[in-house]
Amino acid sequence: MSSVSKNSRRFAATAAGAVALTLVLTACGSSDDDSADGGSASGGTLTIGTTDKVTTLDPAGSYDNGSFAVMNQVYPFLMNTPYGSPDVQPDIAESAEFTAPTEYTVKLKAGLTWANGHALTSSDVKFSFDRMVAINDENGPASLLYNLDSVEAPDDTTVVFHLKSADDQVFPQILSSPAGPIVDEEVFSADALTSDADIVDGDAFAGQYVIDSYKLNELVGYTANPDYQGVLGAAKTEKINVKYYAEASNLKLDIQQGNIDVAFRSLSATDIDSLRGDDGVKVVDGPGGEIRYITFNFDTQPFGAKTSEADPAKALAVRQAVADLIDRDEIAEQVYKGTYTPLYSYVPDGLTGATESLKELYGDGAGAPDVEKAKQTLADAGVTAPVTLDLQYSNDHYGPSSADEYALIKDQLESSGLFTVNLQTTEWVQYSKDRTADVYPAYQLGWFPDYSDADNYLTPFFLTENFLGNHYDNGAVNDEILEQAVTTDPDARTALIEKIQDDVAADLSTVPYLQGAQVAVVGKDVTGTEDTLDASFKFRYGALAKG
Repeated sequence: MSSVSKNSRRFAATAAGAVALTLVLTACGSSDDDSADGGSASGGTLTIGTTDKVTTLDPAGSYDNGSFAVMNQVYPFLMNTPYGSPDVQPDIAESAEFTAPTEYTVKLKAGLTWANGHALTSSDVKFSFDRMVAINDENGPASLLYNLDSVEAPDDTTVVFHLKSADDQVFPQILSSPAGPIVDEEVFSADALTSDADIVDGDAFAGQYVIDSYKLNELVGYTANPDYQGVLGAAKTEKINVKYYAEASNLKLDIQQGNIDVAFRSLSATDIDSLRGDDGVKVVDGPGGEIRYITFNFDTQPFGAKTSEADPAKALAVRQAVADLIDRDEIAEQVYKGTYTPLYSYVPDGLTGATESLKELYGDGAGAPDVEKAKQTLADAGVTAPVTLDLQYSNDHYGPSSADEYALIKDQLESSGLFTVNLQTTEWVQYSKDRTADVYPAYQLGWFPDYSDADNYLTPFFLTENFLGNHYDNGAVNDEILEQAVTTDPDARTALIEKIQDDVAADLSTVPYLQGAQVAVVGKDVTGTEDTLDASFKFRYGALAKG
């Protein structure tokens, strides 16, 4: 997930069948006392620090890591990933299965309630998905529901999802994604975003935690929910406080001095490296699906469709030249001290179907940059160098090293003599609005997966109406993405995923360049971090304890 979803599409694929969700990520293993039986937290208070920002508590209006981090704690899901696993299981549901090729039926557990005392029934579930689709907010995750046709609630504990494509086995993963939080129909609006204040005042929570104090992007106070009946079991700590930092340097100082118990997202690579030698804290690493990439707006980039010199061949040559000049190894080592590694395609290493499609096509063919190749690419297309490129990055969303990261990318492009880069930065709240309004010709984004499958690195980006909103449109790629999601044979699906990456690499809608790990820094007496730094890529506070 990154920031936005601008989509009104509802697709139907022509192929049918079941997706074989073959995952090769290694699970970290959950604690022996993890339980799905609810119960009470063990007490205590724990403070977490982060530089991530919250856009909104309304699931229909946000598609970013900071907002989803809150939602994972306080909203119920039909499907969820237990600690230590990327694979989904029923959460507040007691069962979930295909009852017909285009019908996915979920049975809720009996007696579910919201923290405010309202009954949590199938009506809330239907309401949640109906409003997500109806609101279709440009900053929301409605695009993930591309295969959803309608939702039926025949009784209080039964939900039937009617799908457009048969046997879509990515759908259970989507129910655990940012499109999946269930909300209270007595608190939330059916056709507009609900304010954070109304959500908190309405006590509209039924996850492991409830929010009992809230100051946007300053401090959030959580209390364990004794009535939670989901797969994660009782939270291990009664009270959680999350403090939001404007500067990562202050986050580092507070974890060093013991003012907070956990620092998670985003310390600089230099800070993490230095903290590994600090005896007062523990640095915990987990599997990571995060990627970094440059996005091109096909309308406003140099020679884009709505520029005065519109020329698709020249626009492609500009994108190709950028891909020829990016030095991934230099960025990974110089800026990120190895906490990120070079990425040469769209699906990160570790997921079935991952390739290195960009490596052979661009640069020297072995992963390094190639100035002469970039020069020839531009010349062959009739592009006169240097090309002026307006390149934007966020100074407060992807960690404190973004400035160094994009200064280095600017240098890599300009030192070739082929580009003049106007590097600009904007704070995330404004950034997330501007990029969907075609303000930025080329810009930084990062992606944190919604679910642990290659599909999540393809569907949101490269369907005709994608969450990037960058006007990329390749009908053949669109159809291939829809086909892989309903392909029964695992080998055939893998081959399709590989082909999609090759096809998109030729178009260069985006240029991915880094893959990162999850890293948390915790006090010496904090336990459970390894449990939640797992291949679900969700940081669940309920796994953490102190003392």
